[in-house]
Amino acid sequence: MSIQQRKDEHIQLALKQDITSNCLTTGFENYRFQHLALPEINFSDITLSTTFLGKKLRAPLLISSMTGGTEKAAEINKNLAIAAEEKGWAMGLGSMRVAIEYPEERATFRIRNYAPNILLLANLGAIQLNYGYGIDECRQIIELAEADALVLHLNSLQEVFQPEGNTRFAKLLTKIEQLCSQLEVPVGIKEVGWGIDGELAKQLVSVGIAFIDVAGAGGTSWSQIEKYRTSDPLLKKAAAAFRDWGIPTSQCILDVNKQTPSTPLIASGGLSTGVDAAKAIALGADLAGYGRSLLEPALAPTPENIIDRLSLIELELKIAMFGIGASQIEQLQATDRLVLV
Repeated sequence: MSIQQRKDEHIQLALKQDITSNCLTTGFENYRFQHLALPEINFSDITLSTTFLGKKLRAPLLISSMTGGTEKAAEINKNLAIAAEEKGWAMGLGSMRVAIEYPEERATFRIRNYAPNILLLANLGAIQLNYGYGIDECRQIIELAEADALVLHLNSLQEVFQPEGNTRFAKLLTKIEQLCSQLEVPVGIKEVGWGIDGELAKQLVSVGIAFIDVAGAGGTSWSQIEKYRTSDPLLKKAAAAFRDWGIPTSQCILDVNKQTPSTPLIASGGLSTGVDAAKAIALGADLAGYGRSLLEPALAPTPENIIDRLSLIELELKIAMFGIGASQIEQLQATDRLVLV
């Protein structure tokens, strides 16, 4: 099966199938904001503006890396880019390996004309560094996307369950270090839904990684997605056993922030509301990322639906801040009103 067919299958399965954990959650439900009845601020004075990787954002929010490489993916990325530009969000592109191997698909990642001002992250599977990719390919995708940074995604379990998977992960950290030392833009790391722990984060930062997206458990399970794709009965049974595998997103945030407190941190993995973003930022994240919860509105013929969805998330985040008396993101990050229940 071609990479393009696989991309379209991933979109369809994400929309149509039950691909979340049975019992494992983000852990955000274990936290509550202690309501402040007299916030002593004006709602109209609340600002969401922040900076990330030296770039100003109108909101501490990210459209997470999702797709690219097919006609349907091109329309999704176009709508997401228009919405990101309209709302001042950051945006990550889906894995760009397909753009290297199939040059005819490169246009599906060219979204700068729709979003000239956003913080834009190019994306490549870190595992490709063990399969012949290097600095030249990374420079190509950064130039193609006109990206501000590169994020390498870690998806070891997905590669095991994926019929086309690449599983030679040995000595990958050395390759990541070499890339970080040579590339002209910041390099970050993200998981795909099983989470990053603090000890690994410290290792990654020590070799030059500039930011981390924990992409924790509690949202999309890629073992579930690949379970639906594989025709191997053993892999299908094994995938079912890993439905509740991973580190909850909230736990990832706390652990990574503790071990690497000065490293820019993105919280993604199962976020759907602005209250989730408020909790993630109060736990230590700098940005909150949204993936599958944005996919359906991004499929509409025009970007109005996805713009409305981003507006709702922003409104919910502002209301949560109002409810604890925080008028700026820095105050939300420093709040002591998020309590474990």
